[in-house]
Amino acid sequence: MPNIFLRRESNVRSYCRRFSKEFFSASGATLTDTSGNTYIDFLAGCSSLNYGHNDPDMKAALISYIQSDGIAHGLDLHTAAKLEFLTCLEKNILTRRTLDHKVMFTGPTGTNAVEAALKIARKATGRTNVIAFTNAFHGVTVGAVAATGNRLHRNGANYPLSGVTRIPFDGYVEGVNSAALLRRMLQDKASGVDAPAAILLEIVQAEGGLNVASKKWLNDIAAVSQDFGALLIIDDIQCGCGRAGTFFSFEGTGIIPDIVTMAKSISGFGLPMALLMVRPQYDVLAPAEHNGTFRGNTHAFVTAKIAIEKFWSCTAFEKTIELKSRILHNGLQKIETIVPNSRLKGLSMIQGIDVGSAKLADEIVHSAFQQGLIIETSGPEDQVVKVLAPLTIEENLLLQGLDILLYATEQAMKSQDPSPKNKIHRDSISDNCSSTSSFSTSQTSLNKNTGEFP
Repeated sequence: MPNIFLRRESNVRSYCRRFSKEFFSASGATLTDTSGNTYIDFLAGCSSLNYGHNDPDMKAALISYIQSDGIAHGLDLHTAAKLEFLTCLEKNILTRRTLDHKVMFTGPTGTNAVEAALKIARKATGRTNVIAFTNAFHGVTVGAVAATGNRLHRNGANYPLSGVTRIPFDGYVEGVNSAALLRRMLQDKASGVDAPAAILLEIVQAEGGLNVASKKWLNDIAAVSQDFGALLIIDDIQCGCGRAGTFFSFEGTGIIPDIVTMAKSISGFGLPMALLMVRPQYDVLAPAEHNGTFRGNTHAFVTAKIAIEKFWSCTAFEKTIELKSRILHNGLQKIETIVPNSRLKGLSMIQGIDVGSAKLADEIVHSAFQQGLIIETSGPEDQVVKVLAPLTIEENLLLQGLDILLYATEQAMKSQDPSPKNKIHRDSISDNCSSTSSFSTSQTSLNKNTGEFP
């Protein structure tokens, strides 16, 4: 590894510490390093590469656009690329879901979209307080990190973080209905909770440990939002673009958000791009009141249009996501059986296993990388091993990756307790898990992990 990375790159670097190879190329669901070693990618740019690396159709369209001297940087000018993207988005995504939202292009990061959403809510309502939830992650700029729960990220601001009231997420405290609690606190003039400008939440708390909100809780929260005049903001930055099984994570829940933030896979190709969608009556920011030099990445418009046309112009892609999510669920169930007190979490193609400790999770990830699999952790203690494979991953590669994960878990468990009595007999996941596998889980568990809301 060239020492210039250690000599010149900031201490804030993170992923490269765990995966300390120099990567050279990527295709589909694999990465290749400069030594020629290939790795299955279960990280996918932290869900920025839902359609895999270097999709050939997006790549061809981008190369053609560049070679024809297409505008590379257009601020927020009207360009042919923007026209084609917005037309495609309206036709294939918004109109089909009867969404009347306006589209606002922000700086090309998810946290910038969250900042814009909070500005809109505060200006539209004249209020300042925002309701956010335990274990939430919304970004690391000051406004967004105030709504983020993780202490590591909050401490990084080294600045007073205000304007947010924290409420327990669904299931955070057993037996506590936090939607009812929030309603009661907003009704009570002596609760100390100010009337909110917005309620901000993720349907699946990806960085928070794959916590999934139930359909009932979401509808109760949406009702609270409406009854108390707050805008409902859904953060779909990591779980949008099919990661939760449908284009938007809130589809099938019965709720219609006032604002939706999107980034990561919205460009389709891993290019920087972020946007938010806002109901017309809340489109209140004055021209340039929230701007940025790189709002509206023209190259990303080109690839995003192809991504939507290729994968979202009909329902076929959703069916392949459902199929692969079942394979993933079955594979993780096999792994769950060898880790005492572990549990499956998440849904659709954002699933994982809470193994109970950061040390064990870290050993699993390290062992997996040694065997050719890139995978990461999440959760308040980084105790959840999280699968974020590309939605387009070939079935054989998905099974191969799950086999590696099973083996890595075995090795990590042996290092925890190497006594012979704990030797594990392993059957290959690919021998037991296929698209036609039967399911032994209860209906509730199956639904929670294959893209349907309980």
